[in-house]
Amino acid sequence: MSKINWHQEADVVVIGGGLAGYSAAREASEQGAEVLLLEKQPEIGGSTTLSGGFLAFAGTDLQRAHGIDDNNALLVQDLRSAGGNENDERLLQVYAEHQLEAYAWLLKAGVEFMGVQLSSAHSVPRAHATRSPELMRLVAAYAHDTGRVRTLLNTPAERLIRPDPGAGVLGVMVKMDGQSRAIRARRGVVLAAGGFSRNAEMLRNFVPAQAAAVRYGGAGNTGDGIRMAWDLGAGFRDMGCIKGTFGYHPNARTEPGRDWTKLPVYRGAIAVNKEGRRYVDESQAYKLLGDTVLQQTDAIAFQVFDQGIMDTAADGVSPFDFRSAQRRGLLHEAESLAALADSIGVDPAALIATIQRYNGFVANGRDEDFGRDGLSNHYGKLVKIERAPFYAYPSTSGLIATYCGLTVDAEARVLNVYDSPIQGLYAAGELMGGIHGIDYMTGSALGKCVIFGR
Repeated sequence: MSKINWHQEADVVVIGGGLAGYSAAREASEQGAEVLLLEKQPEIGGSTTLSGGFLAFAGTDLQRAHGIDDNNALLVQDLRSAGGNENDERLLQVYAEHQLEAYAWLLKAGVEFMGVQLSSAHSVPRAHATRSPELMRLVAAYAHDTGRVRTLLNTPAERLIRPDPGAGVLGVMVKMDGQSRAIRARRGVVLAAGGFSRNAEMLRNFVPAQAAAVRYGGAGNTGDGIRMAWDLGAGFRDMGCIKGTFGYHPNARTEPGRDWTKLPVYRGAIAVNKEGRRYVDESQAYKLLGDTVLQQTDAIAFQVFDQGIMDTAADGVSPFDFRSAQRRGLLHEAESLAALADSIGVDPAALIATIQRYNGFVANGRDEDFGRDGLSNHYGKLVKIERAPFYAYPSTSGLIATYCGLTVDAEARVLNVYDSPIQGLYAAGELMGGIHGIDYMTGSALGKCVIFGR
């Protein structure tokens, strides 16, 4: 390989300005490294700022204050269960071992948790709620506080640099001011560039069944980091397991903004299709619910609930902030089920019969149609839908993140297709595979960003 003309250099180069990238940057700089963080968009945040802001921790003081008994063993059990035992056990143990450290680290960064929620695949409430834009701002500021982190915006990474197939990664080629430049990484490159929810070609290649889902996520999530490592022979994990998230409002296809996901099913709502009928056990993980809604007419369902469930809303906690959807005009509301059915274009007789049948199941303590026995993962008591006014939230499946990607070991080193480390190359966040398996537990995506980024 000819001599490389390095334009800049740093001890560590981080590609991607989301939660994983800045967690890595802070930790490396705290250990004395000079860090250069590259972000191809004009602002930081990526999919982190579009997320619901939940992080999965177990055994925290916040849980204890609410009388919630949780621990590492139960956390790992729920991760395994959600993942169909297809998870990489080494990574689950790393997550469990370091999750309370990550919680304390975020508190030190100034992050405030607004409570603990029960959500997808939890056997106890453990989704520690934050406001994701504020989370991102605080962690980025925490990284820059060391004085050893520089961020370059509008600087997309193009390729990783290594002199020959047997050598380590030396740096990265970037596009800077319209020209390709070489940046040297003296001690390693961290890939934290997110997934590929915005890359139609990669979605067609890996998960064609998700074609009907809303393609969401950070505008820069086009698979750059995965493709750069792929070029060096990196292995993949979980690529065929990608699922969208249930609860996305269909308007997310065409309108800008964030906070499109609502999940009243985990407060007791039911999901009905355009025929006015239930079609699923609503307590399942929302990734599984995302798959089943794609099989319904027009890939649309309605989460139907009553005032009693509305009263359980958690203001400011995105998936459970039903009143924000009401204020934005996204929520249908009516004084009777018949009027609600008319509003959403469903046969009133069918919807009324569905609700009556479901309420009978709640009274008898047994869901004879789909076996629902709780609000989420067998936890929580079912409630009747009977108190006016009644509500319906139109819902489809949305791909905010792809939750799969590069094979890594317990030290977050990227492995090649023969399970050998690619020297000088690390990965964290959405583009690493192995944590989730076939499905996803709420809060584990942002959780792994902090844990494996650090």
